[in-house]
Amino acid sequence: MAAPSPPAVASFPGRVVLTGHPPDLYPDFMGGPNLRNSASANPSSAGRTQMRLLIVEDDLEAAEYLRKALREAGHVAELARDGEEGLQAAVDGEFDVLVVDRMLPKREGLSLISELRARGDTTPVLILSALGQVDDRVTGLRAGGDDYLTKPYAFSELLARVEALSRRTAPQAADTLYRVGDLELDRLSHRVTRAGKEIPLQPREFRLLEYLMRHAGQVVTRTMLLENVWDYHFDPQTNVIDVHVSRLRSKIDKGFERTLLHTVRGAGYMIRDGAR
Repeated sequence: MAAPSPPAVASFPGRVVLTGHPPDLYPDFMGGPNLRNSASANPSSAGRTQMRLLIVEDDLEAAEYLRKALREAGHVAELARDGEEGLQAAVDGEFDVLVVDRMLPKREGLSLISELRARGDTTPVLILSALGQVDDRVTGLRAGGDDYLTKPYAFSELLARVEALSRRTAPQAADTLYRVGDLELDRLSHRVTRAGKEIPLQPREFRLLEYLMRHAGQVVTRTMLLENVWDYHFDPQTNVIDVHVSRLRSKIDKGFERTLLHTVRGAGYMIRDGAR
């Protein structure tokens, strides 16, 4: 079978737009979902708040795949192909989240981020990089990044991370009470009940449940739990998450008709009301 012809590229100052990509030619992006099925892979996309993102990535194919996947998830994404164009686009535009590759021509990604922070720009930044050692991630975060995702990655995790970054800066009242079905968690009293029955939890179990309920209806990956519940920015290669999720499930689901805490095979965990 003849190889597909390369996509046509139209360039504009600070922007790159690719055309001519049949969606079925490249089934996967960075280990993520098939783009033809990305909407079905994210069934809650219709209920999401639309974000405007800037992708700064010099790999044009990778950038276009990501832009398409974000568009299918209900968001708007613009592209810049090097660090200088990315900096100018970020300064000129208004974005909810910036997705910045670390290794860029003309201006390195961390330099771009540091310059934005020096100018007082607090737009959340997700750093993408093949450099995944602990020191690499620490350097990226200290340069002004808000989150760090190593390549290759699953699109579902990238989407969850940029949505979480967007929520951090959205003006809203702090939630003190979370509800999923008949399960309630009160952050002020540190009390958990289901169907009116109090459920005693250990501090780590409470923190785990709070994070899951804060992201109810969304897939929460192991990496997200390690970073936000255990404060690890590396995988300790243990089953600590599985053990705690199992204990938590036995406490909040055992003896009740509906299961709330679900394992999403190959992706992570989700808490939601009822079975689908």
